[in-house]
Amino acid sequence: MNPAKPRQGEKTILQEDCAEDKLKNGILTLTNQRIIFEKTEGKIATLSKSTGDVLLDILLNRISSVSAEGFIIKKVVISTDDMTYKFGVFNTGKWAREIKNQINMSKIT
Repeated sequence: MNPAKPRQGEKTILQEDCAEDKLKNGILTLTNQRIIFEKTEGKIATLSKSTGDVLLDILLNRISSVSAEGFIIKKVVISTDDMTYKFGVFNTGKWAREIKNQINMSKIT
């Protein structure tokens, strides 16, 4: 896959550099239409990061549940009918609330 291209009418709501338990390091993006996780690769010599392939691209209507879990190591948990993803974002509560909010907004329009 290639880097994510915005769709018509799509707006970025939240974006954060984080890690997912199985997919490893990348950039998690919440838009008003979908959740995207793009792989990143860091270069120590130049202290730079480059965005790679899209590892995850889920439409909001495919998400069955969202929650924040953990006490010391906190994660936002996103489940679809067939998979569960756990992202180590900085503010799990904010991410969970905003994902639920965008899911509800997408049902209205």
